[in-house]
Amino acid sequence: MGKGRFGDFGGQYIPEILMSELIGLEEAYEKAKQDKHFQEELKGLLNSYAGRPSRLYYAAKMTQDLGGAKVYLKREDLNHTGSHKINNVLGQCLLAKRRGKTRVIAETGAGQHGVATATAAALMGLECEVFMGREDTIRQALNVYRMELLGARVHAVTSGTQTLKDAVNEAMREWAGCMADTHYVLGSVMGPHPFPIMVRDFQAVISAEAREQILESEGRLPAAVVACVGGGSNAAGMFHHFIADEDVRLIGCEAAGLGLDTEHHAATVAAGRIGVFHGMKSLFCQDADGQIAPVYSISAGLDYPGIGPEHAYLHKTGRASYVPVTDEEAVNAFEYLAQTEGIICAIESAHAVAHVMQLAPRLGCEESVIVCLSGRGDKDVAAIARYQGRKIDE
Repeated sequence: MGKGRFGDFGGQYIPEILMSELIGLEEAYEKAKQDKHFQEELKGLLNSYAGRPSRLYYAAKMTQDLGGAKVYLKREDLNHTGSHKINNVLGQCLLAKRRGKTRVIAETGAGQHGVATATAAALMGLECEVFMGREDTIRQALNVYRMELLGARVHAVTSGTQTLKDAVNEAMREWAGCMADTHYVLGSVMGPHPFPIMVRDFQAVISAEAREQILESEGRLPAAVVACVGGGSNAAGMFHHFIADEDVRLIGCEAAGLGLDTEHHAATVAAGRIGVFHGMKSLFCQDADGQIAPVYSISAGLDYPGIGPEHAYLHKTGRASYVPVTDEEAVNAFEYLAQTEGIICAIESAHAVAHVMQLAPRLGCEESVIVCLSGRGDKDVAAIARYQGRKIDE
């Protein structure tokens, strides 16, 4: 694989104006990887500020109820700010400060990446602006206020479908005009090189911990690790340290929305084709003319028409499999986990829980599966209530 590529996927498909900035970012990141002071500072923040290591929780009631394999939850929802997003953001903001940047910008869908970026910016004394589709600002009004409370300015994007895709578009346009003092904290394993590799590396702490934790708990590796996939950062982090373990199945769960037989889904692997968008070559949902198609999910964080290039490569090589999960299945899993284990997870994470509810009974009781609980569900409670026909005050 060439630099910045995963087989046929990845690369740097960007305007020339951004090229020097990406080269500088790659050089700074490569130096930071080898710098023990940078790594020690990041580890200190992950441990003392973000709350790592996150727990690997044995879901005993869920396991007993489903039958079959033991179910373990990697509790990224317990991190400061409530999701895995803080892992990547702390790394990128430290890197931005090292490069002399005074301002950060970010895109966000469900709002968790925006909240994490605003949090790190407040901690490190950086200005912060976040771009969020107008539709998502309505779905995730609580997270909009959290970002503003942390001192960030939130821009409601009104172009296109007014969701995550359009927020990325606006963030990239903004970045092109202010590179001298601004770093773009891209939130997923997508975009031009070095972002897919850099974000994956910052999120790989998830699987580094989980692999050690499951060996301590079970004395053997799991039969499968499962994570939801939009752009794919929590899944990339959850998969990374298990990729070389060929007996461990890697399963990503993407948003099937109202069903693959409708136009209302975001199941990129199931329905997408190879294309170039947002600076990378990968799989994307496209219309008959090859234009990026509108997508839909009940989950703002999975409502993206593409997938990170490493995921496209893992799919093509067969190392990972990607399964569609509908809104209905995700909502049922959201409620099931709450009522069985007393854990209200993000609706994004509930897509992975839904698949594990089908997978675990098909495996032997001596085996285990790990599901990445990528975030907590406070932000989703009002939306799920509306989905169930119940109006509550937010």
